[in-house]
Amino acid sequence: MSERAEIAILDYGMGNLRSVEKAVEHVGGKSMVTSDPGAIRSADGLILPGVGAFPEAMREIRTRGFEDLIGGRVAAGTPLLGVCLGMQLLFESSTELGGATGLGLLPGEVTALDAGGAKLPHIGWAGLRFEGLGESPLGAGIADAEPFYFVHSFVARPRAEHLLASSEHGERFAAVVGDGSVFGTQFHPEKSSRAGLRMLQNFVRLAAPVGAPA
Repeated sequence: MSERAEIAILDYGMGNLRSVEKAVEHVGGKSMVTSDPGAIRSADGLILPGVGAFPEAMREIRTRGFEDLIGGRVAAGTPLLGVCLGMQLLFESSTELGGATGLGLLPGEVTALDAGGAKLPHIGWAGLRFEGLGESPLGAGIADAEPFYFVHSFVARPRAEHLLASSEHGERFAAVVGDGSVFGTQFHPEKSSRAGLRMLQNFVRLAAPVGAPA
């Protein structure tokens, strides 16, 4: 019998690593927090977490040589999930702190959330509106409007075809994105109770080696 999907949680010095690691283990994955290129190359799936500022995160990613490594795994079809800042890093650029270029795995820019007078950062629970999540394997078993936990002040501006779910805080913004094997969540699934754990479980199943038990 094949082993559980091995999920590499990329450690570049910025991220909620341990809680993501525990959540992945809880839903049946074999998780490892790592900055080792060999381990990243051999993993069945990758999670890119992130807490902090976009320009600093990209500096750390490039310093460790992760940019080409991530791009190569994605080109090979390896499932990748960006979480919170990690989702924003998937895009081409951000205006945060003077601006920076991102990984460019998804087209679009990251800009400040227009909260329309509501508090920033946006912290707390908010429901999702499905845009394409119902047809995506990432959304299996998750109901439209289920709440997830957000902490952010910036949002990605994806193309319409890459928007899987949206939420609202002042303006409506991208909450889940996806294209091929690349996915991102603006919320923290590891902190989002049943629905968040189910989404992580769906990702682990996407990464499962052929022949592994579902």
